[in-house]
Amino acid sequence: MFSPTSTLKMYLPMRDFYFTIIILILLSSTVTAQDNTSFLFSNTLHRNLKNYSKKSDIAYRNNNIDRADFLFDSLVRHQLIGTTFDDFNLKRFHKGRKRISAFEKPIFLITYASWCVPNKGEIPALNKLARQYGNDIQFIVLYWDRKSNLKKWSKKFDHHIAICYAHETYNKDAYLVSTLKHSLGFPILYYLDKNRTVVAIKRNTALHIPRATYSKALDANYKVFKDNLSCLLNTNDSPILAKN
Repeated sequence: MFSPTSTLKMYLPMRDFYFTIIILILLSSTVTAQDNTSFLFSNTLHRNLKNYSKKSDIAYRNNNIDRADFLFDSLVRHQLIGTTFDDFNLKRFHKGRKRISAFEKPIFLITYASWCVPNKGEIPALNKLARQYGNDIQFIVLYWDRKSNLKKWSKKFDHHIAICYAHETYNKDAYLVSTLKHSLGFPILYYLDKNRTVVAIKRNTALHIPRATYSKALDANYKVFKDNLSCLLNTNDSPILAKN
């Protein structure tokens, strides 16, 4: 015979069971979200920046360049590599805004400023690399400057290179500027895989060769940039590896 009491006794455990499952799912989602946030590049950088900056400033004041380089490399190697680069919404000189995730391929990003004159052969070397690997790697040059100051510089880069810009006075640029410009300085080279995972971060090591011919300067800077780019060229899932 049907008994409302027995049905209620069966219903209550099932209700508690489903309620428990829902709570566990919500907790799991919250923990996952917090975990993903904690591994963001910007959050990791900001957690370590104060200690790094203090030690780095002392090294530079003492003219101890080797110590300063060691501190930079240690910060990158032990803290920043493996983090997820923020999905910054970049302003492009020739087009509209585009999020980093929308490029959908590994990224080589270098920061510049219009008042810093590149070495001889530096931009041509970047252009040569972009023409060679632009179908598989997205090249981005990010200038810390107003758009009005980039007209001359934008013409110097190959069309495979996305010319972007950011400035403290522009709306929505403050976080990008504080994270990248006012932390590690510039020019800095960022290497990201197609999932925005930080593979490497390096200071710009483009060569200044006094009295070098254009051809020699181009070849020397091309070699330096390509050697640095090897961290993206030699990833296991890179389509470039099969071509070279």
